[in-house]
Amino acid sequence: MLAREVEGRPWPEQVALDDEAYKAQLAYLFDRSAFYREKLAAAGIASAEAAGGLADIAQLPLTEKSELRATCTPDNPIGGHLCATPSEIVRIYSTSGTTGTPSYIPLTASDLDNWVTGSARSYAASGVTAGQRAVSSYNAGPFVAGAAIEAFDRIGLCHIPLGTGNTERLMSAVELLRPEAAILTPSYAAYLIEWAAERSVDLAGSSVKRVLVAGEPGGGEPAFRAKLEEGWGARVTEAMGIGDIGVSLWGECEEQNGMHLGARGFVHAELIEPETGAAVELEDGATGELVLTHLQHRAAPLLRFRTRDHVLFRLGECSCGRSGPRVRCIGRTDDMLIVRGVNVFPSAVREVVSAFAPEVSGHILVKPLAAGVKQEPPLPVSVELARDAIADAELAEAIRERLRNVLVVQTHIDLVPWGSLRRSEYKSKLVEH
Repeated sequence: MLAREVEGRPWPEQVALDDEAYKAQLAYLFDRSAFYREKLAAAGIASAEAAGGLADIAQLPLTEKSELRATCTPDNPIGGHLCATPSEIVRIYSTSGTTGTPSYIPLTASDLDNWVTGSARSYAASGVTAGQRAVSSYNAGPFVAGAAIEAFDRIGLCHIPLGTGNTERLMSAVELLRPEAAILTPSYAAYLIEWAAERSVDLAGSSVKRVLVAGEPGGGEPAFRAKLEEGWGARVTEAMGIGDIGVSLWGECEEQNGMHLGARGFVHAELIEPETGAAVELEDGATGELVLTHLQHRAAPLLRFRTRDHVLFRLGECSCGRSGPRVRCIGRTDDMLIVRGVNVFPSAVREVVSAFAPEVSGHILVKPLAAGVKQEPPLPVSVELARDAIADAELAEAIRERLRNVLVVQTHIDLVPWGSLRRSEYKSKLVEH
């Protein structure tokens, strides 16, 4: 652990510290945030004292990304939740907007340090240590991944940045510079296995012994993870962040049983029902949409921010010594489809299908027939066959039956030839409307 006294702190003690930080954050919001003063006043909450502590947080309104965007003006392109003065801001990242206009994420010096600290803890949980070499495909540029790169420095890694779409350069670096770790999206890690096989490159025999995946769901899916570990001959762990809240907030240890909160002390996590917004009790095995609240943020703090990540919570002791809850991302609620009242995540479909290897490649594409979230069965799913495999009606029926049993959804399985579904050097698209 980078900070054993923090990461191993008994969870009740952490919650007590977080409660004090939360109350101070609320006072800061009422003092500096026009957005939250108005939002909370509309909910009948006129002061930080009236809002209470963390035990009362579910009574406060949720924050939607669209609400923040609606407050942006030419004079204030960051939005009404901006709390810091221009002289206090040391970094401004951006995310792509649905309309093409980016969302800006400002950070003060303390915000940036907290981001890097939490990210460093998250990545270090995987077992990478100072002095090791790590090759990455992150395109930092204007995006929050830049803070993750600073976290590699904090750990003490020798970082070899390659960026997205430089496969030959990346593989040359693996061969010549012999890094112990590779940091990629799950989709790109899978793409490189196929790329290496097509060129008779022994990827599993390379120097890489740890693959750290982030940027999209999938790294924690058992069947998909097994495929990555076999192809790379390496241990695969995942990390997860939310651009508006922080980079690499969660990171998985070598036990591979969910991601620990590396940003403990900096954010508070909740679960809600995505359809209703109702709070979900945090117990082992609970699932719901992840909602996060800043505890020590200064530039543009967020209160009960909907991440749109649907996660599984794990409680109980971890043999690594880190305390507190762990999460595994099941999928994005933005991608979720509802088939006759059943919530279906495309990443969960991929997980079930991947178990049919080696008959299938593991690539899938869900093709909803209707616009919107609600669909009528059967849900069309294209499943790519393994190289040289031939479409088999019995295989299609077995996949359909397994999906029905595991996900309680009726599907129509279309077995397509190897190479039919698009690969990605960044993130995979699992749904085609």
